[in-house]
Amino acid sequence: MPSSRSSRRTALLSCTAVVTGALLLSACGGDSDDDKGGEKKAKSSTRSITDAKGRTVKVPSDPQKVVALSEPTLDAALALGVEPVGATAGRGQKGVSTYLADKASSSKVVATVAEADMEKLAALQPDLILLDETTGSKKSVDKLQEIAPTVVTAKLNEDWKKSFTDTADALNKKADAEKWLEDFDSDIAETKKELGDAAGESVSVIRWQDGAPSVVGKGDGVVASTLKALGMTRPEDQQGASTGHSEPVSLERLDTIDADWLIFGTLSDKADGEKAYGEAQKVTNFSKLKAEKEDHVVVIEGSAWNSAGGPLSARVVLDDLKTALTK
Repeated sequence: MPSSRSSRRTALLSCTAVVTGALLLSACGGDSDDDKGGEKKAKSSTRSITDAKGRTVKVPSDPQKVVALSEPTLDAALALGVEPVGATAGRGQKGVSTYLADKASSSKVVATVAEADMEKLAALQPDLILLDETTGSKKSVDKLQEIAPTVVTAKLNEDWKKSFTDTADALNKKADAEKWLEDFDSDIAETKKELGDAAGESVSVIRWQDGAPSVVGKGDGVVASTLKALGMTRPEDQQGASTGHSEPVSLERLDTIDADWLIFGTLSDKADGEKAYGEAQKVTNFSKLKAEKEDHVVVIEGSAWNSAGGPLSARVVLDDLKTALTK
């Protein structure tokens, strides 16, 4: 039978072990809580920016659930490696623009160019909403602000590069956008050097829809600015600002869309453009176009050329022109 002293010693050691273990667990638990608190604080911190409408908006420093309600803001976010939880459908499409589909495969469509579906949008519980004046959602900024911080990144007909950097600022990625543009401008300069005999030639840009062409890419958007930067010219009827997103052309005036090169597409992907091109070739007088006779019709990913613009669409435009004109 153990002595009374031995029993007391055993009890004391056991108690000490329990207390020590408890202290260790308490210390570990304390560190864990601090870490979680730090992470939560980092995610919940905000910064103030001034948007295109002159509004001061407090936005998350590190947004986790972004909704992009316009083509340019969706394009810009994806270019910066941010896949929005909610997005807008491409012009004339049910899903996001086909040129963005791979990068936005998890984004849920909650808007069209005309308007946003407030119920679907709110269900996503976003922490940041981005849009610009190319979308009808611009009329609902006050309602959107009730759901999450809402930033209008650009006015209508804003220079696409400024729109990109302002969208990037809302995402706290302005430096990334500036680096992207630096690389893009370098590629523009290199492509211009490679144009050779094509330098200075004219380029017509049309969308084929409902059996007839419409002129697209006028003004100072992605298409026009890229062509201008490369030193290319446009047919007379494709110069100056546009009266709308596109301008229909009568089949009786096909000659007005002729140029050294004819960029040809639809609102969808290249396969749809190829199908439309086959239809166009059956139209009276299409075969008389200089571009058609010289095999200078370039069928493209039309959704990129017809979008409201953004860095990724600009990249598609440049790559298409480089492939066609520097052979």
